[in-house]
Amino acid sequence: MTTPQRTAIPDSVRTNGATPNPWWANAVVYQIYPRSFQDTNGDGFGDLKGITSRLGYLADLGVDVLWLSPVYKSPQDDNGYDISDYRDIDPLFGTLADMDELIAKAHERGIKIVMDLVVNHTSDEHAWFQASRNPDDPHADWYWWRPARPGKTPGTPGAEPNEWGSYFGGSAWQYDPERGEYYLHQFSKKQPDLNWENPDVRRAVYDMMNWWLDRGVDGFRMDVITLISKRVDANGKLPGEDGSLIPDLPVGEEGYSNPNPFCADGPRQDEFLAEMRREVFDGRDGFMTVGEAPGISPARNEHITDPANGELDMLFLFEHVDFDCDGVKWKPRPLDLPALKRIMADYQHAVKDRGWTALFDGNHDQPRVVSRWGDDSTEESRVASAKALALTLHMHRGTPYVYQGEELGMTNAHFTSLAQYRDLESLNAYRQRVEEARVQSAESMMAGLAARSRDNARTPMQWDDSRYAGFTAPDAPAEPWIAVNPNRTSINAAAEVHDPDSVFAFYKRLIALRHENPVVAAGDWTPLAPDDPQVYAFARSLDDGDGAHRLLTVVNLSKEPADLPADVVALLPSKGHSPESPLAVDRVVIATGSDAEAVTALASGHLVPWQGFVVRL
Repeated sequence: MTTPQRTAIPDSVRTNGATPNPWWANAVVYQIYPRSFQDTNGDGFGDLKGITSRLGYLADLGVDVLWLSPVYKSPQDDNGYDISDYRDIDPLFGTLADMDELIAKAHERGIKIVMDLVVNHTSDEHAWFQASRNPDDPHADWYWWRPARPGKTPGTPGAEPNEWGSYFGGSAWQYDPERGEYYLHQFSKKQPDLNWENPDVRRAVYDMMNWWLDRGVDGFRMDVITLISKRVDANGKLPGEDGSLIPDLPVGEEGYSNPNPFCADGPRQDEFLAEMRREVFDGRDGFMTVGEAPGISPARNEHITDPANGELDMLFLFEHVDFDCDGVKWKPRPLDLPALKRIMADYQHAVKDRGWTALFDGNHDQPRVVSRWGDDSTEESRVASAKALALTLHMHRGTPYVYQGEELGMTNAHFTSLAQYRDLESLNAYRQRVEEARVQSAESMMAGLAARSRDNARTPMQWDDSRYAGFTAPDAPAEPWIAVNPNRTSINAAAEVHDPDSVFAFYKRLIALRHENPVVAAGDWTPLAPDDPQVYAFARSLDDGDGAHRLLTVVNLSKEPADLPADVVALLPSKGHSPESPLAVDRVVIATGSDAEAVTALASGHLVPWQGFVVRL
């Protein structure tokens, strides 16, 4: 176990309701997408040695935890989220020895390592699945196998057990001629869902998790972990199956029904997570668990992350990154700031008394936030809006997650051709929506991909302005697996790490502030001006036994000048510049511009575009 190199929150301050306070209560997590982070052997793919080589950069940024997207052995159908061997490293990324070295070197710097855990499904090339294709094998019931619909020819359209669609397009059922049945896959057909109803499946998963913790990792980020409990009727039939007592939902515009209401947060979800906690984590110290939680409400987040219930430490909720579209992600809409504020308020209020929340705007599945909700049209607006968005997120209560390159203000890829994309979801969605179901025009779909494709976050990390952005050598024998963003010449780490006005420098200050100030990490959160269409404002407060401490956060999240909302003005003392006034420069805790500009904004009542600051009240 490694000890983070920062001040712990005193136990006189309540965080998630546990005693003592968990070490991660004022931590910041940095997500690494290994294939796009750093290539050391010139094959065009990032690797574990590359991550180890950049630990100095990550330590300088100040992060406490590295979350690695999957590096297990995999056919790479979904970039490693289709695992064929949980106890080995894919040669694309290196070896187990490389992983051991990364863990050891990170621990020397006080940085913890959290691995991605993908156990809702495996690869169809996993030994468990291959064995399950034989109905007489002990693994026969390790996946969701079902016969063809009665009266239909197996393997033909309409013979699927029900009408569920895959999140990656097409049917959620794939026929296997060897077994003569269909298997369920909520994602790619090469990602069959594990049957968590089978205790042997759960035991095998827990054994594997213990193996990794014994090897030195510090916890897991659990991919779609809230999909592991499916809803079945009294006879074990899924909704919509022949003879099922549970009716399916209507078919949607693409020709399939939605499995999510029957697979997300199922009836045994709490039971499975509590069992995992007992079998894997009880008796261990220094670990962290975070679950990717599609279908989970803020109220359920409170229950699952309440330490008294012994499930998970925190969850990723998705309403705030799912709402800004017309029904499907490929039809994006401009940001509705009051709607975003309502969602974030629900997240914050749900864990006011117990439990915890994970804070994020971007990850490997989301577009770059500065292109999504900011303004990347000019260098000035990109830097300003990247800082404004970072300040807004990091001043909430919870544990912030920084996705690689976010700290540089990296932007969307702005691809213009379908041939430039690599993402399975994006390519399948284009085929399904444009070519097969014909529910979206090619022009509209290309615009949707440019705005929301997962590949926007997966272009190589921009280390410098060289040909391949320092991700791999300029004369490497292989080009990067996906194109480098041309704006590497102006957006890169080499240009930012020593620039005190850079996005990188601003992230360093935000991270240090969370480490040093318990109000930021654990203080109460009170929204202000919830209906203001431009300004995001809230107050933080904490009584730590030595008195009350209050912080005011104000951010103009728009391209236009904005007035200070009345709710904010009401909190300010009469205007003046005494040392006791928040209008004094020494009351400014952090600002996207200069402290003097923040004071001017408070005194005048006007904010310039993308201006934000935090002041002590």
